[in-house]
Amino acid sequence: MTPATGLPQEKLQKAERIAPHPPETADLLRLATAGSVDDGKSTLVGRLLHDLKAVMPDQLAAVERASRDRGLTSADLALLTDGLRAEREQGITIDVAYRYFASPRRRFILADTPGHVQYTRNMVTGASTAGLAAILIDARYGVVEQTRRHLAIAALLRVPEMVFLVNKMDLVGFDESVFAGIAAELQGHARRLGVEAVSAIPICALRGDNVVECSDSMDWYQGPTLLEQLEQIPVAADPSNEPARFPVQYVIRCAEQDYRGYAGQLVSGVLRTGDKVVVLPSDQRSTIAGIDVGGTAADTAFAPQSVVVRLKDDIDVGRGDLIASTASAPATTRDVSAMVCHLADRPLRVGDRVLLRHTTRTVKAIVTEIVHRLDITTLQTCPHPRELRANDIARLLLRTSAPIVADDYAVNRHSGAFLLVDEPTGDTLTAGMIGRSLGETGSAL
Repeated sequence: MTPATGLPQEKLQKAERIAPHPPETADLLRLATAGSVDDGKSTLVGRLLHDLKAVMPDQLAAVERASRDRGLTSADLALLTDGLRAEREQGITIDVAYRYFASPRRRFILADTPGHVQYTRNMVTGASTAGLAAILIDARYGVVEQTRRHLAIAALLRVPEMVFLVNKMDLVGFDESVFAGIAAELQGHARRLGVEAVSAIPICALRGDNVVECSDSMDWYQGPTLLEQLEQIPVAADPSNEPARFPVQYVIRCAEQDYRGYAGQLVSGVLRTGDKVVVLPSDQRSTIAGIDVGGTAADTAFAPQSVVVRLKDDIDVGRGDLIASTASAPATTRDVSAMVCHLADRPLRVGDRVLLRHTTRTVKAIVTEIVHRLDITTLQTCPHPRELRANDIARLLLRTSAPIVADDYAVNRHSGAFLLVDEPTGDTLTAGMIGRSLGETGSAL
């Protein structure tokens, strides 16, 4: 017993480990869950929040009432994340549900993405900024088409870390051989996509096995729980090691004070007063005269801060321009080769005229070639398809009306990504990643 609390030592240690109050300086990890319908994503997220004491009493009471109305004998923790009325009525996730929680070691932003094939586009949204993708698999059915699609999308988006969660192990008798077979198939599929940093965890989200606490029913598994995995994976690299990229969003002028600054978000790298920079695509050179952060002068700006940059030279800079270090300036091009995921119900065809939105710049573009489409099941390519339909993954060639300033997506996820937009309606059509494609060799698929 501990004298201060009267709790047994092991109980106190458990309470301290799951107390949701990390240090203010704790790392932030963005993660996204994905999986097929009824794989248990929402239940997993609800269990994780519940066991970490991250659910308010009134929220839990509301879930318990809703569960009783459904005739359930215990709280359906999936209702903690299935927030839309339509989701609760249909029992599926439609929208991307964002949740914020913490452990003593780290803070988290979680995107619970839909599993139904109709809402695969929302998985692209949730995983686009994630540092980890948690892909769920129902142990009874193993790897299905939607599992392979989500894995391909996570690989396409180059999510740095992936973990496979083989859920509902209670429904297969906690059989180690079932888990081992699914894990081997998933890891083999991941390697074919060029993904090496993967791991697999057997769980039962409904009961909480291997979510926050180790499972007594799967003593054959000696790896980390999901929480331990989330706490120990590396977060983003030091921004000072990345090339500086500052897309200009707005020009601030004040004639009375002779002030001219360029506002935006530093998406990668570091800028310092005195740095030599280039403004692209015009290729004008200057030096940073000052940096303002929240109205206060600063010597240094780090990604992802929103700042105002002032230059020594009076040059023409506007929205859509990119300020970069002269030592690591990106390429300027009008010919774009990219892997894409088509998101819209409207097909995309060669010759279609679209808007290309890249950082803060929007230019007109034309689809000059659909090089190939990826077969999700076989990972073979289908050359020169007539069109792309919703959820298709393919390689496109585009020609833009004006130059864009872009990095390879594998080098910089911020300046290597773009959207294709239908000009008349403003609807988003396609999400694109510039540069080389999937595959362990780096050759184009």
